[in-house]
Amino acid sequence: MYKDYWGLKEKPFENTPDPRFLYFSHDHLEATHRLTYAVEERKGAALLTGEYGCGKTVISRQLFEVLPQDKYDIALITNPLLTPAEMLREICIQLGIKSTQSRLKTQLLSLLDEYLYENMKKNKDTVIIVDEAQAIKNPLTLEELRLLLNFQLNDRFLLTLILIGQPELRVLIDGFKQLKQRLAISYHLNPLNKEDTKKYILHRLKVAGVEKKIFADDVDAMIWDISDGVPRVINTACDMCLLLGFSKRKKKIDKKRSIFC
Repeated sequence: MYKDYWGLKEKPFENTPDPRFLYFSHDHLEATHRLTYAVEERKGAALLTGEYGCGKTVISRQLFEVLPQDKYDIALITNPLLTPAEMLREICIQLGIKSTQSRLKTQLLSLLDEYLYENMKKNKDTVIIVDEAQAIKNPLTLEELRLLLNFQLNDRFLLTLILIGQPELRVLIDGFKQLKQRLAISYHLNPLNKEDTKKYILHRLKVAGVEKKIFADDVDAMIWDISDGVPRVINTACDMCLLLGFSKRKKKIDKKRSIFC
């Protein structure tokens, strides 16, 4: 509705995990580097946590962008409310392993084992990403994920497991020492500070096709205040500001003119 008015090629503040819009604050850059390191160096298992809406999922999508498709196969699990057998079946499906329906857990493990060794022979690595992992309620499912790390040779893991979730995932793993000891990489993603919030807004506008400053500094500061620096909340506030600015035919969004909702 407001794209043409502001000169945008697309909407800049959609709450979707589009890696093109990822703003690399210090924390987001560090998280990306650590996860990439875990995969490239075959560290076995890594953990990324952060508050709801801080950008964990978009970082996981960024991995798809930076990891060469000819060297890595990635299984992305976005709904981990699964039994151990269902989790294995979903991993196999995501990796493109056929004939997984109605298979027993032992058969699924055999299929996965064969797949991992074939990938190794082709000089390809396998990555399993479990998003929203704090939602895993069945401890046997978490144990099944840990056991996947037993797919290894004397000198390397045959897969990399990345667990992503909200802070309660750390509490869950703290009570599961066998898995915690397997985590080679661990990082917690924090909200944006005031300066990064300003840069975040400018970055998303630029990706959407506008390099001029649409938001006044006092609005940037207010958005940071009400959002606590959480990107998802920033997006919602900025989207509404653009809509209200369009409806009132303003040239710039500033606090004095009561554009801010």
